[in-house]
Amino acid sequence: MHVEGSNGSYLDIGVQALAIAVFKDEKADDGFLMDLDKVTGGVVKSVIESEELKGKEAETVYLHLVGNSEIKAQRILLVGVGEREEYTAAQASQMAGTAVRALRGKSVKSIAIVSRLEGKADEVSAAVVEGSFLALFELDKYRTADKEEREIERLVVVIDGADEGDLKRGVERGRIIGESVNVTRDLANEPGAYMTPTIMAERAREVATEFNLSIDVLDEARMEQEGMGSLLSVTRGSEEPAKLIVLKYTPPNADEAKNGLLAFVGKGVTFDSGGISLKPGESMELMKYDMTGGATVIGAMRAIGQLKPSIPVLGVIPCTENLPSGKATKPGDVVRAMTGKTIEVINTDAEGRLILADAIAYAKKLGATKIIDMATLTGAVSVALGDVNTAVLGTDQELIDELIAAGKEAGEKFWQLPLDKEYSKQIKSDIADIKNVGGRRAGTITAAAFLKEFADGVSWAHLDIAGTAWGDEAKPYRSKGPTGVAVRTLIRIVTRAALKCDGGS
Repeated sequence: MHVEGSNGSYLDIGVQALAIAVFKDEKADDGFLMDLDKVTGGVVKSVIESEELKGKEAETVYLHLVGNSEIKAQRILLVGVGEREEYTAAQASQMAGTAVRALRGKSVKSIAIVSRLEGKADEVSAAVVEGSFLALFELDKYRTADKEEREIERLVVVIDGADEGDLKRGVERGRIIGESVNVTRDLANEPGAYMTPTIMAERAREVATEFNLSIDVLDEARMEQEGMGSLLSVTRGSEEPAKLIVLKYTPPNADEAKNGLLAFVGKGVTFDSGGISLKPGESMELMKYDMTGGATVIGAMRAIGQLKPSIPVLGVIPCTENLPSGKATKPGDVVRAMTGKTIEVINTDAEGRLILADAIAYAKKLGATKIIDMATLTGAVSVALGDVNTAVLGTDQELIDELIAAGKEAGEKFWQLPLDKEYSKQIKSDIADIKNVGGRRAGTITAAAFLKEFADGVSWAHLDIAGTAWGDEAKPYRSKGPTGVAVRTLIRIVTRAALKCDGGS
């Protein structure tokens, strides 16, 4: 899809359809809608007064304008966006996604979007383009029939009177981020047979080559040399070798000694059967997405390589399958992590924390001073927060607050859970230093308490995306399936950190 910005009037845009935001209970007899109503011959007023459109979020009305010479587009999609005072960049992004999905369903090839969001042109246009790209992703990659073949060929973001440079920068940023989120979603959607640790490393290498990132992939022999017994214990049951992917973006004149090194660490279990502690068969096919944390890191690093912030960023992705076999780790086994800490494995289905432990330790070895890890880690997080909020826990309140604020900008919700020292008592082992589960109570928190054992000495935050990484139902602005949650938030974290480094606020 070709994307561009326009700072002229929406009346003059040569596209097949216009998508225009309408606020809740907005009247057609004043302001913007009054002007639109005049050029459409009273159609807009008719729709609103008949209450066919009340302006509620994601409501749409599709109109044909036959024989109208005052406006180049001959079709209009009115999109409800809710209360005017609650309308933010995140809502504008969803409005754009709703418009793109609705108009693609009408076989429209070219669209102009008038989001009516006030603010900086670069931020508004970026949000609109992000949402438009996210709307295009579909699950049907491997269908041979009934596949969505319709495409949007051209998208124009219209902000009347905007600075041309700001508009261009925003459109480009939105394209980069939107495409990168969809890369994450595509990785998460791949069947386990097509997304083994080796294939995931190959996909990461392709991203690194295309966008000038450095990459190092540790094989099992190197992991053994590093003492990563926790990570390697998970891969024993599989015929597929584990990989530890290390991506790095380094800007010119980077001073890690002065400014530190931010690292993203993502769980990459390419298929999770639970190991010897076998999961129930129902819905096990969805465990292909247990590598979404790692896919999130790849997507974020892909965008960072193009956006070129002024700070270095490290991405570490431990990849393995978790399968049962005669060689698999058994409940009751004791394994030794890279740090030397011993772990009693109570449940082999609590494997994500085992691989993250060594990945966090390795990120620290590579110089990371601030670490954000993300993982589809616990079923308990869905019980606590459903599919609305991602859980965030950690040791650095400033970093947690940054994540929540950045998420709000991106339209991604994070909710902080406590991590008091009392929770660590639940993971104390009788025969080893710690155990990998702490019982049924506070499962998301005790999983984070386990990871905390390996994040000492650095600023650290943990994102449990198990409830938000996959959407069981389609939204008006997004297909069902992988959501790409946290990619946009992580990119904003980097942008904020770079701004501080450059002396901004």
